[in-house]
Amino acid sequence: MPELELVDATTESSTKTRYYVRFTREQRYMHAVLFTTFLGLAATGLPMRFSQSFWARELAAGVGGFGAILFLHKFFAIVLTIAFLIHVKEVLERGLVNREKGIFWGSTSMVPNWNDAKAMVGHMRWFLGLGPKPQFERYAYWEKFDYWAVFWGMIVIGFSGYAMWFAPFFAHFLPGWALNAVLVIHSEEALLAVLFIFSIHFVNTHLRPDSFPMDMVIFTGVESDHEFKEKRPLEYARNLKTGDLEKKTGIAPPLWLVNFSKVVGYTAIFIGLTLLVLTLIGYFD
Repeated sequence: MPELELVDATTESSTKTRYYVRFTREQRYMHAVLFTTFLGLAATGLPMRFSQSFWARELAAGVGGFGAILFLHKFFAIVLTIAFLIHVKEVLERGLVNREKGIFWGSTSMVPNWNDAKAMVGHMRWFLGLGPKPQFERYAYWEKFDYWAVFWGMIVIGFSGYAMWFAPFFAHFLPGWALNAVLVIHSEEALLAVLFIFSIHFVNTHLRPDSFPMDMVIFTGVESDHEFKEKRPLEYARNLKTGDLEKKTGIAPPLWLVNFSKVVGYTAIFIGLTLLVLTLIGYFD
């Protein structure tokens, strides 16, 4: 009787690529709202920040003046605020109500830990040819930095923006100098966010050698077995050991979704880089 050969169910066959879910549909929708409203806020906020620049005046004239730009800026701010509050509610509900493990600490958490510091140092050493390439878990240190930079920016930029919008109300609680300060804080923090997202975030996410020219996973929600192993080997090994790898199995993204994602992604990157160039022109003009 021939001996039966045991085959690992997670082994990728030579003729078929396996896919694993990284982001849920809700997370992808939230990201779509986030980057759409951020582009809208940047496209309407920068002309007001650099209103003396020729491109700002031309843009304002094209949409009906700076009054129209301010209206659109407030609209995008409201939508983004609602999305942010929904996200905070979801995190608190998962962590405090549902007692979901790994939300606030651990290998699957967005909260930085000591391993992230060691991975960052190891990455710098690898860049200089002084050590091996570090291995990463579900979220790399730069992804956590991106997340908390946006989270912090939402609080600071959001509060200062609403303080300017509803100045008579906030004047009951804040002294006059504080209301003057929020104008500077809102302007400079928003400018920092634009420069960060359109340079550092774009490079870290899409322009790295293993993702160039675009990381599609945030649009399709899935990634191939090869991408999973190469980008986050520690997460892959952990899921393989615990038997959770099969639970993450997804299906290959349809061609229409891939093409649609490319159009949306490249358009967002083009708009972002254009706004980055206009920002630099306005800043040094």
